[in-house]
Amino acid sequence: MTGKLLTPERSLTPRLPLPGQLDIWLVRRPRLKTVAELLDLSDLSDTERRRTASFVRLADAATYACAHVALRRLLGAYLGLPPRDVPFVREPCPGCAGPHGRPAVAHPDPPLHFSLAHSHGMAAVAVSHKVTGIDVQRLPRADTVELCTPSLHPQEQAELADLDTEERRTAFGRTWTRKEAYLKALGTGLSRDPAQDYLGSDPRRRPAGWTVLDLQSGPRHHAAVAVLGAPPDRLTLRRLPTSALYPGATVDLDADGTTT
Repeated sequence: MTGKLLTPERSLTPRLPLPGQLDIWLVRRPRLKTVAELLDLSDLSDTERRRTASFVRLADAATYACAHVALRRLLGAYLGLPPRDVPFVREPCPGCAGPHGRPAVAHPDPPLHFSLAHSHGMAAVAVSHKVTGIDVQRLPRADTVELCTPSLHPQEQAELADLDTEERRTAFGRTWTRKEAYLKALGTGLSRDPAQDYLGSDPRRRPAGWTVLDLQSGPRHHAAVAVLGAPPDRLTLRRLPTSALYPGATVDLDADGTTT
């Protein structure tokens, strides 16, 4: 589940996702003592570089920068563009029509849809022909579960009630990650009441017209993806190698991965 480097010339060949295709890329932050040597911030916009510099903790800054470098390099490979030239826009918010809805490629008819999430050293990118949302979260602490459970849908709360502490942490983490993926796909984020939609363990009760899937993301994180419509015909999960963050590197969209 690792990618191979391509030459810059090959990286400019577009490889747009086909109908029914969903690609998931997982990105781990390099070790902090080497991250400054590996990252090429020249791919980022001025706004992204300022955001990187604004973090108090080096770990948070490195996770953010790795996630956004990876996103630009991946989308550049799909679109056939240099990473810095990938054009982003915010779609109108479904709630208030303000310019802070779902991130998208700036195009009147987007050739692809994407979503980005990052948490505590892990980032995840989803790329699809259809509207999608992805989320990744570190396994929650027990106090976080206790604090946030009352904000869940009543049926989700009922599912957690009879579990022991460790089982509840896992079940809550999966439920919350599905919920954030779905709300990101809607374009509302947590401005929509988390209690409004059921994203618990029973897929039959989840929002109609959407597919929400759990993803394998390692022992310390939960990840989930939401896609508009029917389940994808082909879902491929890959890990982006650290070497893909090196200056001048690109990624191989045909790298081996886990396909379902």
